[in-house]
Amino acid sequence: MVHTLLNDWFDDGFFRVPVIAVLRGLTPGEAVRSATRAWDAGVQHVEVTIETPDAVRTLAAVAGAASERGVAVGAGTIIRIEQLDAAESANASFTVSPGLDDGVIRESIRRGIPHLPGVATPSEILRAKAFGLTWLKAFPASLLGPGWVTAMKGPFPDMQFIATGGMKAASARDYLSAGVSVVGLSSDFSSDAGSAAVRELLASVTVSAAELLYQSARPARDLAIHDR
Repeated sequence: MVHTLLNDWFDDGFFRVPVIAVLRGLTPGEAVRSATRAWDAGVQHVEVTIETPDAVRTLAAVAGAASERGVAVGAGTIIRIEQLDAAESANASFTVSPGLDDGVIRESIRRGIPHLPGVATPSEILRAKAFGLTWLKAFPASLLGPGWVTAMKGPFPDMQFIATGGMKAASARDYLSAGVSVVGLSSDFSSDAGSAAVRELLASVTVSAAELLYQSARPARDLAIHDR
């Protein structure tokens, strides 16, 4: 039941904006500036990878800035269970992994931490489904390509994919059109010109894939509330 609630956390309009900022290898000051560019461009949520102890301090700095805006920050590159302690101490709201680790998933479920595992094969998607997970990270998306997403949505129409890894604003629309719910962008937020490209992308997406998902799920959610 707990893992169903974790999916509800992502389903309930969390990803109405189809872009998430992914920040890696930055100082706390650099990361806050990049996150601010992302928020000002219309992006709601940010992921900060924590592959090193210094990165945990960066995550905490971005999480502090995010709290002032009422948005969530996630901890990325979670590959060991002990990293969940660091993520929680830095006030991360969710966690992201480049792969699918059964132990990390079980511990995330036990702690009630929303978790996005990475997948690149049908077998990994099946393993994620066995845990009741429906939101997954397609990684590395730039190598998998939009065609991979279209192919996976055939046998797995209920799965929602977040495409990250080598993504750019210029190619994001191809992935959204292929069936991705969210794209993770990184280097675009290192400059004002890059964030402007993201702003243009979001403005051009009149009805995002994430908004369609939210609206399609709304009648069932409203019915469930009415029946309580």
